[in-house]
Amino acid sequence: MTALLETPSAPATPERPARRGSLRAVAWTLPPVLTVLLIAAYPICRVLWESTTTKDGGRGIGTWTGVLAEPSFRNALWRTVSIAVCSTIGCLILGTFLAIVLAFVPFPGSQLVGRLIDTVLTLPSFLVTLAFTFLYGTAGAVNALIGELTGSSEPALNFLSTPWGIILAEITFFTPFVVRPLLAGFAQLSREQLDVAASLGASPWRVLRSVVMPEAWPALAAGGSLVLLLTLNEFGIVLFTGAKGVITLPALIYTRGIVTFDLPGAAVLASVQVLLSLSLYLGYRLLFARLTGTRGES
Repeated sequence: MTALLETPSAPATPERPARRGSLRAVAWTLPPVLTVLLIAAYPICRVLWESTTTKDGGRGIGTWTGVLAEPSFRNALWRTVSIAVCSTIGCLILGTFLAIVLAFVPFPGSQLVGRLIDTVLTLPSFLVTLAFTFLYGTAGAVNALIGELTGSSEPALNFLSTPWGIILAEITFFTPFVVRPLLAGFAQLSREQLDVAASLGASPWRVLRSVVMPEAWPALAAGGSLVLLLTLNEFGIVLFTGAKGVITLPALIYTRGIVTFDLPGAAVLASVQVLLSLSLYLGYRLLFARLTGTRGES
């Protein structure tokens, strides 16, 4: 009995396999982490470092205070935000309407319309602007037709070089980014919910408001946030509309960095643009978490 009690216990499991597994995990994790740091973090850090360059070649916040105090910066910031917000609202309204029609109103050619919407996602933004120029420009087809009907030599439509022309072009191009998430959200709705609501005497508008849209809020928030982020950083549409008086932050960054070769000033503007984008992304994540949390509790 004493011999049995004094028998040494079984040796512990060696830790080498566990250590090897952790080393392999680290080895597999390092390449993607380093790639992300090289592609994303380094350019941002480089821009922030360049923005601290002063006129005398030293380091400080002099460039920041000078650029942020300029009226051109405040005007560009206001113009960027206002165009992005107006374009996003237009995309949400038009995209929601198109998604509801495509999902719940069967009509001949609905699949073709869906394919055309998907095609717009693959096109560069400046093609939409060129198409608008050919249609609604001062020498476009619509003005030519109106001129033939009225006999006037002055263009009846001349809005492309204004903020409204940019907003209309951005709504046309970015609306599919709202339609696609909404269609995916509508596809998750069970047909039984809609049938039960209709059998209880609910009108189509009541079903849409009480059954369909509450399930679509996360998709709508995702599409709207994406459109707002893209329109805040849009440069091609602004450039190709030829709106010389409409200066947004991306256009001002291009002017200071490429035209006047003011790299520190352009870096300050780019840093502000990055802060706007990151703030919008964090706001979207908080909104999405709140919406999905509300859905889970209900």
